[in-house]
Amino acid sequence: MRICVIGGANVDITATSAQAFRFGDSNPGSVHVSWGGVGRNIAHNLVLLGDDVELLTIFGGGLFGPVIEASCRDLGMHTDHCSTAREGTNSFFVSINNANGELVGGVADMNATEGMTREWLRERLEVINKADAVVADANLSPSALGWLIDNCDKPLFIDAVSVAKAPRIADAVELSRKKSFYALKSNALESQVLGSLPGASIQRRYVSAGAEGLRVEENGRLYEFPALPCIVRNVTGGGDALLAGIVHAGPGASVEESARWGLECARCAVESPDAVSNEIKNMKK
Repeated sequence: MRICVIGGANVDITATSAQAFRFGDSNPGSVHVSWGGVGRNIAHNLVLLGDDVELLTIFGGGLFGPVIEASCRDLGMHTDHCSTAREGTNSFFVSINNANGELVGGVADMNATEGMTREWLRERLEVINKADAVVADANLSPSALGWLIDNCDKPLFIDAVSVAKAPRIADAVELSRKKSFYALKSNALESQVLGSLPGASIQRRYVSAGAEGLRVEENGRLYEFPALPCIVRNVTGGGDALLAGIVHAGPGASVEESARWGLECARCAVESPDAVSNEIKNMKK
């Protein structure tokens, strides 16, 4: 399946405490650097699953941008329609995990993505609508996301990204004429912030509840699926893998089939020290 992914690409710096995390103090542990970003991670997972992926992002203009872009190309993503931010602008996500690999807190500097405006998207609309499915993350501004909702003519999956970014989706719906798209994926906290999204028509809403599993709403019916047994090493990237599995299952997949793919991919991700697990490439339909 050909999939267009629109969203952030950044440097992930993950610090994991070796013992119970103590706030306000220096904690012994380990620090891991990798390439991340919600959009990039979803695209990476989809490539590993065998999909043909077009990534649309703005790479940082500093030291790391060209390296991340080269890595995306080497993985098999199409990056011909990406661009580069002004010199000195990079995107970073710094996360701190406790000894169980669970997120204690983090800081996201995604300034490079601010250039992904509605005009930037308009220049790439033909590429977007050549895909079988489109994924966008809430690093896009409300204006850009609202424009995409109106002009994307393929099934559109939107990722809420974080509690801070989730309100952009409500604002985008408010700004859009169509106010409808195929699927929304959020975690439990993001879902609380979003509420019922009055006025929006969304075919499926996927809500990840971590260890409590996955909830899916479709046509007024609620489906609940338990999380798969796993040994958690790093939760960063678990939600990205979840959505990648859902998208890979295809817009025509049943709720049960899309949930199965999403949960399997999420399990692979959280058992890996990296945000994306190479083990995902061993999953077959």
